[in-house]
Amino acid sequence: MMCLPSGSTNSKRSRSESPDNFKLNETDVNEPIDQKENISEDDGELCDLDISMTKKMKVKKKPLKGEEEQEMKRLESFLFGSLHSQIEFGKEEGSNEQPELLDDSALFFVDRSAGNIPSIYEEDGELPLDEEEGIETHRKPVWVDKEEEKANINIAKVNRLRKLRKEEEENTISGSEYVSRLRAQHVKLNPGTEWAQRDSVNREDGYYSDESSESEQDQLMVVDNILRTDADLVVKTSAKLLPGILEYSKLMDANAEDPSSGPVNSVQFHRNAQLLLTAGLDRRLRFFQIDGKRNTKIQSIFLEDCPIRKASFLPDGSQVIVSGRRKFFYSFDLMKAKVDKIGPLVGREEKSLEVFEVSPDSSTIAFVGNEGYILLVSSKTKELIGTLKMNGSVRALAFAENGQHLLSTGGDGHIYHWDLRTRTCIHKGVDDGCINGTSLCSSLDGGYFAAGSDSGIVNVYNRQEFLGGKRKPIKAIENLTTSVNFMKFNNDAQILAICSGMKNNSMKLIHVPSFTAFSNWPMPNRSMGYPRCLDFSPGGGFMAVGNAAGKVLLYKLHHYQRA
Repeated sequence: MMCLPSGSTNSKRSRSESPDNFKLNETDVNEPIDQKENISEDDGELCDLDISMTKKMKVKKKPLKGEEEQEMKRLESFLFGSLHSQIEFGKEEGSNEQPELLDDSALFFVDRSAGNIPSIYEEDGELPLDEEEGIETHRKPVWVDKEEEKANINIAKVNRLRKLRKEEEENTISGSEYVSRLRAQHVKLNPGTEWAQRDSVNREDGYYSDESSESEQDQLMVVDNILRTDADLVVKTSAKLLPGILEYSKLMDANAEDPSSGPVNSVQFHRNAQLLLTAGLDRRLRFFQIDGKRNTKIQSIFLEDCPIRKASFLPDGSQVIVSGRRKFFYSFDLMKAKVDKIGPLVGREEKSLEVFEVSPDSSTIAFVGNEGYILLVSSKTKELIGTLKMNGSVRALAFAENGQHLLSTGGDGHIYHWDLRTRTCIHKGVDDGCINGTSLCSSLDGGYFAAGSDSGIVNVYNRQEFLGGKRKPIKAIENLTTSVNFMKFNNDAQILAICSGMKNNSMKLIHVPSFTAFSNWPMPNRSMGYPRCLDFSPGGGFMAVGNAAGKVLLYKLHHYQRA
């Protein structure tokens, strides 16, 4: 209780009636001190207490003006931005005040004047977050049907909806409850995988959370590496092919869309195992996409002045070399789709370049020349880079050691080994029981080579043993009775195919580990005509056989999983 005269009451009334005054005036504070003589003696002590309190109020009220102004500016800055000072980052030196943490809603407002439709940013801002982890725990739907709340669904009336009941006596539920139960039923029947969850470990760009263990990170890294490649996810070890019975099936002819009008002299798979070339005496070079079902024709090229005796891809798959009984040959560039005519070779008088082989490194083409000469031509420049000379005539060639060695045979019954780096003969040996050699082939790893003769006998040698001086073959195959025209090892050297074009169905498949012929080949009661050439796909899954009737027969070998 304060002892103040009536004059002070009037001054208080005047202050309350004046809306422009936000603080006490200095005269109003001093007014009780000037009227101290009118106070009665009985209330002297009380009045002295009031005067001392009033003085303290005067001292405390002096800085009030500055505090209120700072408070007003702070509120204005929160509502309308920094109007009175420039934007500053961090705290001033010597300032110990901690910034107040405000709710996000205090920092901005949403204008709902345009049809009261919340903005996209507002919906994103209202997503609930986990307080500790700060991750999204619930996703709001983009659109909500308001009619769901009004609709009522009787789940007991329809038989297929009775599974949604939580209680046996439950009949009718709201539309929103019906939707939520359907979703729960879907999740129950179709559980998701962990890698598809939004809250799973973040593995993008090789990042892993600190909480995951090292073993988990290693497992996730392995999965990432697998998914970043188009290679086979499961690679089977090379299983051994069993002798006796070969599991295979006949597919649609490889050239069924465009059969050749003459004998097929060459068939070969591209390194991608999907493209197959066929060529023959009808002067056409054809390309087919092999899938075993349709075998779509891709392109056909007609060479007017060259009945094709042989055509072969370069091992790198960039070009096709085509030759015939002519003193020139052709080169077809697969990338540019351009045909180039090359020859005659400078300094040579050969009238036929029909027999040739391409080195596995795609650097050299070896042609059979006249009088025992072997012509070496660069696959890049198509120019003659060297010659090799046998004692007898040359009939067949085969490369080994990735193109560093060349094997040759011919009319003298000998097998020559040439080192192409020095252009010298490093070994010469007699082909056991052979008078005239007609064909040669070598396995991809160079471990075996086979030599065929005009008598139909095929000798299989271990190449290292033959170079060491051993003359006897590992096995002499006598399943053919006419001149051997063509031989081919498959990709893993477990199958050797031999054929003669002088007799119908004269083709055998040999199981190399046991050197026995498969008893169910050729197919019984089916004629494959006069085989002239064949090839295995790079993975061993397909085998194509060209015959004199212009057909290219296609077979699937079930032991091999890849084409």
